[in-house]
Order: sequence, then C-alpha cells, then structure tokens
Amino acid sequence: MMIKVMTLTALILTSLTFNATAAMDPKLEQTLIDICKTGVTDNIYKFNDTMHKYRINKRNIFPKLVCNGEGFHEFALSHGSNLVAKKIAPFVDPVADSV
Repeated sequence: MMIKVMTLTALILTSLTFNATAAMDPKLEQTLIDICKTGVTDNIYKFNDTMHKYRINKRNIFPKLVCNGEGFHEFALSHGSNLVAKKIAPFVDPVADSV
C-alpha cells in the first residue's frame, strides 16, 4: 500500500514539474505573437518597428521562429507577405525552412 502511495505521489510531482517547465513567459509569448502578426502584413515599416521595439536579433530568431507550424519565412510567403519574407531571407536556413 505504501509503495502505491509513493509511486502515485512521484507521478503527480513529476507531471507538475514538467508542466511548470513547459510554460512560457507571457511577455515572451506576446512578443513572438507580435512578430508572427507582422509576417502577414507585408508592411516593411511595421516589421522594422516591431523588430526595434522588441530588440530582435534576426540571426538568432528567424532560423528558429515557428508561426502556426511553419518557419517564419515560409509563414510570411504563405500569407503573401513577400516584402517581409525577402527581408528575412538572408537569416533563414534554406534546408530547415523547406522541411
């Protein structure tokens, strides 16, 4: 009986630990959402403004940023935002973006 209680307690604590580490900071989440929103506007001014507002390092962010399951470059292209896609193209890994 004691082993069952200890096992159950361990499982509950483990699941709580994983849920706590999977949570994203709300400010970071909002930043990433705002960046993704600029990917559908095709407005270079708004894109640049967002990049400066959040101090985004394009070399670090764009190879890794995913919006709705697509890499940011592919996301921008699929929404007709060719100007923004062209602007970030030098920062995107072509192999990772096509997967």
